[in-house]
Amino acid sequence: MSTAPNKQSALKKITRGLTVGTVITGSTFFHGPPVLALGLTKLLKKSSKVDETNIQITNSWLGVNNWLIDHVLPNLKWDITIDEGLDLNMQGRYLMTCNHQSWVDTTVNQYFGLTRMPLTRFFTKWELIFIPFVGQAFKILGFPMMKRHTKEQVAKNPELKDRDMMEARKACEQLLSQPFTLLNYLEGTRFTQEKHDQQKSPYKHLLKPKAGGLALALNILGDKIDALVDMTIVYPNGVPGYSDFWLGEVSKIAVNLRKIEIPDWVLGAMGDPDCHGHVSLHRHRPVRDRADRLPAGRTRRGRDDGGRRPDLPHGRPGARPNPHRPQLPPHRLTKARVARLGT
Repeated sequence: MSTAPNKQSALKKITRGLTVGTVITGSTFFHGPPVLALGLTKLLKKSSKVDETNIQITNSWLGVNNWLIDHVLPNLKWDITIDEGLDLNMQGRYLMTCNHQSWVDTTVNQYFGLTRMPLTRFFTKWELIFIPFVGQAFKILGFPMMKRHTKEQVAKNPELKDRDMMEARKACEQLLSQPFTLLNYLEGTRFTQEKHDQQKSPYKHLLKPKAGGLALALNILGDKIDALVDMTIVYPNGVPGYSDFWLGEVSKIAVNLRKIEIPDWVLGAMGDPDCHGHVSLHRHRPVRDRADRLPAGRTRRGRDDGGRRPDLPHGRPGARPNPHRPQLPPHRLTKARVARLGT
């Protein structure tokens, strides 16, 4: 008798897994080939109509995943909050940053954005291009794909250092002909406690940011975007694996979006021909200071309302006061909301 609930639970998981796997595989084979076929036509002639059609097919592809979430995972509770002042629409142009904890993060982004924002593209690693249909679709749809070169490889061939940035620059420039959302995971990799300890990150729940991709995007798109959007994803019951998510092991996901005002001096520096897109966002902290992020459902501790560490004189080790540096407004993710997101 005591094992009956477990057997029933196991049966449900198996049924759910088979359903999800069958539908996602079928959807991939249904939507993938048309995207690839239309993408090949662009080798002969560029066409905005082809781009629009490919985006429509991709949105249908993502819509199948969202349908699965709504119908196969009916017990999943969403807590989505959008701060006042952030106006999202399907014709907008957005840069987005987000904390990164799991492969599920991308599914969450797509679930949220499908009916609220243009197709979300994100900086991704080149190795994903070898995933059948999906990887090639990334390339055709204009996802900036970055190769990771070791220091030894760059030392032997210095051109490798700039080659990736030129490809990413080209991908960003191509977005200007259409509405877009460009997502950048500033940490560059998924958060784990081991990586956090190795980096000796000054943030409790974040890795050290890698601002190169965002600096490049701001350099090319900064004065043409409608908003810089900051997304926080919280898994109150712990960070799930991808299979955990689709097997119904996740009971709640909280998402908060806010608009970050880009200081004028950042855009001014990006337009400086001597800058070449290498503004030190790490040094000036205008848009990358996300120290109050809330991964794994933990509440923010040890920070004041401005998101700074009160035990350090100016919010970070070794900082010196700079009365001439513009400051962003304090984070609007209030303590009350933080507590609610983490419950």
